[in-house]
Amino acid sequence: MTYRIPATVITGFLGAGKTSLIRHIIENNDGRRLAFLINEFGELGVDREVLLGCSMEGCDENDVVELANGCICCTVADDFVPAMEKLLSRDVLPDHILIETSGLALPKPLVQAFNWPEIKAKVTVDGVIAVIDAEAVNKGRFAHDLAAIENQRNSDPMLDHESPLEEVYEDQLTCADMVILNKADLLDEVALDRVACTVAERTRSGVSVITAAQAQVAPALLLGLGAEAEADLASRSSHHDGVDGEHDHSDFDSFTLELGPVDDADLLQAQLTEIVQTHDILRIKGFIDRPGRDRREVIQGVGPRIERYFDRDWLPGEERRTRIVFIAERGFDSPSIAVAIGGRLAA
Repeated sequence: MTYRIPATVITGFLGAGKTSLIRHIIENNDGRRLAFLINEFGELGVDREVLLGCSMEGCDENDVVELANGCICCTVADDFVPAMEKLLSRDVLPDHILIETSGLALPKPLVQAFNWPEIKAKVTVDGVIAVIDAEAVNKGRFAHDLAAIENQRNSDPMLDHESPLEEVYEDQLTCADMVILNKADLLDEVALDRVACTVAERTRSGVSVITAAQAQVAPALLLGLGAEAEADLASRSSHHDGVDGEHDHSDFDSFTLELGPVDDADLLQAQLTEIVQTHDILRIKGFIDRPGRDRREVIQGVGPRIERYFDRDWLPGEERRTRIVFIAERGFDSPSIAVAIGGRLAA
């Protein structure tokens, strides 16, 4: 089987200790080359400078990508997938990818996104880690600062799920492969046992629930779980299962269209825009051979928004050809698209 880079999704409410956990992993990474996708935001949120401020090896600025355009589970196609593609196109690939979600993110749609064709062959979800504020749960609040979380909700115009906090909390637990009860040092033994039992009732069978103070958990416990969570979606129930508009990303497929040299790229873009709207195409991406141009032209699209730019010269001996990849829900009519645009389906 082809090796796939392991990715760990770290979820939990604002203030639970997700960033402290990531910094602890960085400081004790045993030489792994790590890459980070950070989706937390807000006044108390985390931007890339916080992680870069650790000044530790394995925390290079090129390895930290901040997704600040909204809740990651609501912007999978627009933000997460392109960010992963960019990360995976680097000459030196990471040994492990850490993804810190917004506190309001539903983890299951993000895990589903790892079944997108351009990600599935290269990355697997090694595990989903839910970081829980044990002191807050003991008080029945799920998070220490509910006002900050409400501000976070209000500041995100892309957030398209208005879930009660309890539902978000339960979705984080039911998707988790490991739960960390952080701030355990603030509770006595009786209270901590009570919280652990309450949390265990909402997790799947076999999920480990461990305690921590200041998110000090050995990376060896968190990395290398081998959960392959994207292939185990059925066991990870969610309050949003079956909600209209939510797709199972394993039901998406892709095909590649080959064209000859393109003299009129504006016309091609107009044709693609019409095809995207007619056939509900989610994404397009590829390269265009422009006769008389030394440089290769890139074309990228999310929904009807399509952009083009020249990225580099065609390399000596490189075959110049126009190839465009289409991604849509399984069952779309690829032959009709090929006929409409005058190309042929690639094998």
